[in-house]
Amino acid sequence: MSERPSPPYDGPPSRTPPAEGLSSAEAARLLTRHGPNALPEEPRTPVWRRVLQQLRDPLILVLLVAAVLTIATGDLSDAAVILFVIMVNTTVGVVQEVRAEQAVRALSALSAPTARVVRDGAERSLPAAEVVPGDVVLLAEGDIVPADGDVVAAAALLTDESSLTGESVPVEKAPGGEADGDASRGRVSAGTVVVHGRGRAVVTATGSDSALGRIAGLMRTAPGPTPLQRRLAQFGRVLAAVIVALCALVLALGLVRGQPVELMIVAAISLAVAAVPESLPAVVTLALALGARRMADRHAIVRRLPAVETLGSVTVIATDKTGTLTEGRMAAERLWTPAGEATVSGTGYEPRGRVVRDGRTVTAGDAPDLAALLSTAMLCNDAALEPSPDGPQGQGEWKALGDPTEAALLVAGARLGLEQAALLREWPRIAEIPFDSGRKRMTTVHRGPDGTVRVACKGAPEALLRPSILADGPDLLARAATQAEQLARDGYRVLAVATADHPGAQEPTGTWESGLTLLGLVGILDPPRTASEPTITACRNAGIVPVLITGDHPLTARAVATRLGITTGRDHEITTGQHIREGTAGALTDVRVYARTTPEQKLDIVEAWRGAGQVVAMTGDGVNDGPALRRADIGVAMGRRGTEVARQAADLVLADDNPATIVSAVEEGRRVYDNVRRFLLYGLAGGMAEIVVMLLGPFLGMPLPLLPAQILWINLLTHGLPGVALGAEPVAPEAMRRPPRPPEESVLGAGLWPRVLLLGAFIAVVTLVVGVWAKETDRPWQTMIFLVLGATQMGVALGSRVRPGTLANPFLLAAVGTALALQVAGVYVPFLQDLLGTEPLSPGDLAIACALSALGYAVMRVQRRWWPERHGGVTRPRNGPSRHASRAT
Repeated sequence: MSERPSPPYDGPPSRTPPAEGLSSAEAARLLTRHGPNALPEEPRTPVWRRVLQQLRDPLILVLLVAAVLTIATGDLSDAAVILFVIMVNTTVGVVQEVRAEQAVRALSALSAPTARVVRDGAERSLPAAEVVPGDVVLLAEGDIVPADGDVVAAAALLTDESSLTGESVPVEKAPGGEADGDASRGRVSAGTVVVHGRGRAVVTATGSDSALGRIAGLMRTAPGPTPLQRRLAQFGRVLAAVIVALCALVLALGLVRGQPVELMIVAAISLAVAAVPESLPAVVTLALALGARRMADRHAIVRRLPAVETLGSVTVIATDKTGTLTEGRMAAERLWTPAGEATVSGTGYEPRGRVVRDGRTVTAGDAPDLAALLSTAMLCNDAALEPSPDGPQGQGEWKALGDPTEAALLVAGARLGLEQAALLREWPRIAEIPFDSGRKRMTTVHRGPDGTVRVACKGAPEALLRPSILADGPDLLARAATQAEQLARDGYRVLAVATADHPGAQEPTGTWESGLTLLGLVGILDPPRTASEPTITACRNAGIVPVLITGDHPLTARAVATRLGITTGRDHEITTGQHIREGTAGALTDVRVYARTTPEQKLDIVEAWRGAGQVVAMTGDGVNDGPALRRADIGVAMGRRGTEVARQAADLVLADDNPATIVSAVEEGRRVYDNVRRFLLYGLAGGMAEIVVMLLGPFLGMPLPLLPAQILWINLLTHGLPGVALGAEPVAPEAMRRPPRPPEESVLGAGLWPRVLLLGAFIAVVTLVVGVWAKETDRPWQTMIFLVLGATQMGVALGSRVRPGTLANPFLLAAVGTALALQVAGVYVPFLQDLLGTEPLSPGDLAIACALSALGYAVMRVQRRWWPERHGGVTRPRNGPSRHASRAT
């Protein structure tokens, strides 16, 4: 942690607390003054406020206006249908948000529920919320630190601070860190985990004053509208202005021709209702709800319904490293001995895996040098492996007890065929020199069955590769030092292992840590998840630029980024938090890897990409990721390993911590957006055709081509079931092979406007030709116009299918069939004839109308073939083109 002074407290003035700790009375007083040791929870939003938030959506406002206009026409049945759509849309949105909130609260497992403190001279276990400044807390392996504190006693105390700092290697803690020039060494922070040893700490800060609380305080910014919400709001404003102007034109032309004022007012209002795609909110909600359901099937919890679509708009994915792209554990992957090298493979802490040398799997019997290296590392070791209680030994997920680095050595040995318990039975430990940060090594002494004394030592290469410790020649030490340097450049934490045997008849002379023989080096790192590389590759194929933001060491960050394909490893592609702080990092969007960053700097990086015109997704699991998750266009948190702060800041929570789910979410988002555009093409083309028919009909000898009731009926049938069913269309096969749409692109951009005009003009021409022909041949021309205009639009709906000839969306087939049957019923059912003002058609006229309406299907299929869905590609940052974005597209 950074060397920020902790806030003062009213406890004992000395760093060394009294042995009896606080008294109960004093603790109660401090609890009253400082409040509970808990982060302030976001207040639960009442249902009525959620409903109002749904109704404030621009699309719902358009729908409400349509309902008012429909009521103004006196058509209460249509008004009821529109209000029903509003009710369904609002209900689905509210229910989804409530369910997501409940699911996220169920995942809240990081916060320490209890803490062990010294009160009134006795050890006591109490709720972590009751810990106060001045308390003496007892820490042991596996405990979650309940509050910030100064370490006053420690025995081999190591804490995992990755949730706060992003550093994957455990940090040693000891009293008096200031004396060593590293104040953070003498402090523990709330929310971190004790992975080894034990200790005591006097609490200095709780709740919002703790390091965890200060980071959480950076997340008070409310999330803004999603890209889809911004696009649809802009579209709604433009559409409303155009509709008002055209309806005013229709009204004026009717009055000029001498039509009754009341009739033309009703016709203009009806035309306005027809031109408004009032099913759009229902289409959007259905598409989002289906996406949320599909995401739930993939163990992803959507906290805000619009977040499903936002991932489809993403142009940049900024991701944390530890626990997100990596497994959040340590693994021994590289082995080096004077005889050669080997690699270790496997998943998690499970002992099953392989050790490979020269392309073949080896065991302890095949490689005695590797067996000596790993058996010594397993003897000089205080960790243990434990099978998951969910399954029998050897199955399920294993966990490490103790230092993750030592656990990694046990796993590597087990994969070579060694067993720690057997080694310790043969060579029981009789003495040890524990690890400390000054010596940077650990030594244990063991006695063999014949009385031989074996010394096992492991530590940092710079602490072990010394002539004063090793008896090996200078050439071997130089080779080992060169190899250690290369492993470090590759991002590995390197341990050197050495040993020496002494005859049982005498004790080792001098010190145990001299005259040792170097056995080799072990390269350890936090390995990338199996799904991480395919996820990054899929993002690149989809034109999305991946960047890595971590608090870990630059060499480690570079190694992981290079392995996953985020960067090629060149120096200009990486910067550090220090360079950002000093202002020497250049444009933040010029690099792809950011290391040693603070939570505040993560915010700056996300804002820099957003300021460059990008739509940014941020993925993470730690407290230090929370502010950036909240500020990004969409935050994605890990649900299982993730902290409560990260989960509450995110829009999407991956319950299984699988980064591959992000690709599925991007695909779902693109499906939602494509379906919205598909409906807009269908709905706006139909509305345009109705307006053109009403405008041009009088000039072709048809004074009022359609009655107001007929317009509303067509609108109800075409924008009702078929329109909503378009929101359930499956994802297009090419969705993840095209670049993301530019953030500034309109929802009608990328060629959709011309398609609307072309399709609307075609429907209008077919309808007017039928009307003129029917009028000239003394047929019921108005009824023919009514039938052809509605049926042709339904043909367009069928032609809009992504996968024609399949049952991929049977709802659309049923919806079109039902709507077409109701359209025909409007011509032949007596009470509908009276309501709509239609006349029955002869079988021949009906066949002609149906045959012509099939042209709607044909022209839509031709459009899809010759005018496929396309987007403008990835928007380049303002400071210049992105090499990675170009390669991705």
